[in-house]
Amino acid sequence: MSPWAIVLIVIGLLLLISLCLSVRIVRQATAVVVERLGKYRKTLDTGVHVVLPFFDRTSKPISLKEIVADFKPQPVITKDNVTMQIDTVVYFQITDAKLYTYGVDHPVRAIENLTATTLRNIVGELELDQTLTSRDTVNSKMRMILDEATDPWGIKINRVELKNILPPKDIQDAMDKQMKAERERREQILRAEGEKRSSILVAEGEKQAKILRAEADKTARILEAEAKKEALIAIAEGESKAIDLINSASPDAAYITLQGFEALKALADGQSTKIIVPSEIQNVAGLLTSITETIKTDNIKIEKSKSKAGQPKIENDNKKSE
Repeated sequence: MSPWAIVLIVIGLLLLISLCLSVRIVRQATAVVVERLGKYRKTLDTGVHVVLPFFDRTSKPISLKEIVADFKPQPVITKDNVTMQIDTVVYFQITDAKLYTYGVDHPVRAIENLTATTLRNIVGELELDQTLTSRDTVNSKMRMILDEATDPWGIKINRVELKNILPPKDIQDAMDKQMKAERERREQILRAEGEKRSSILVAEGEKQAKILRAEADKTARILEAEAKKEALIAIAEGESKAIDLINSASPDAAYITLQGFEALKALADGQSTKIIVPSEIQNVAGLLTSITETIKTDNIKIEKSKSKAGQPKIENDNKKSE
């Protein structure tokens, strides 16, 4: 192989290597900073880019996605001199790769220290109870302060959350006792309210039962009175109808006369009977009156004869008539 061929091969290899080094592919949601001879040149976005080999130097890909930084608990003193441990979680995103690269050294560490100092300043103005109940307020203030402070670094703070608030052991014991007492108080209140409602329901039930019993007795009495009323009305109507039937009836005179004779015949069968017969029997009333008077006279005579002789005195009705 000739020397010229070897030179051409070496030149070709160098060109191939240079071509490979000049092509740079940037992935989605990342950015690359290019420096030429140590000076900032440009920022490569997503896609394929060509750089000058041996003169341009590219940085590591910088992620543009939201990053979650969980920082260790920091000792914080409240306004009422209570020391507690608070750990925070910061959600941030890189918006400018150039500012992020040249703005601050170790950006995550800088954010952690800035978060700790900001947290101490905010919590130092609050008491223990306010710190425990004002998480949203503390989160909002910290986000605003951190976002403003990290803006020159090309970082945007999206959210800040207080993850855990750990008061001292004695404070925790006191809080546990207070919580237990509060739960017992609520339990007693609920039990008392339950007993109260139960008593009210029982009283209302008894009241309703008495009302229903009274209404039932009232209804029974009304029905009984109505039944008696209807019975009396029915009896009165029956008697009225019977009187109407008697008044409307017209018995035969011959029949009444025949019945009168039968009655006289029965009275004549007695041994000590005195009968006065009218000459003319025209109505039943006269006949019945005569029969009644005859019975009374006979009874009187029998009583007299028993008192005088002990034997009944018989008078001959035929002689008296003569």
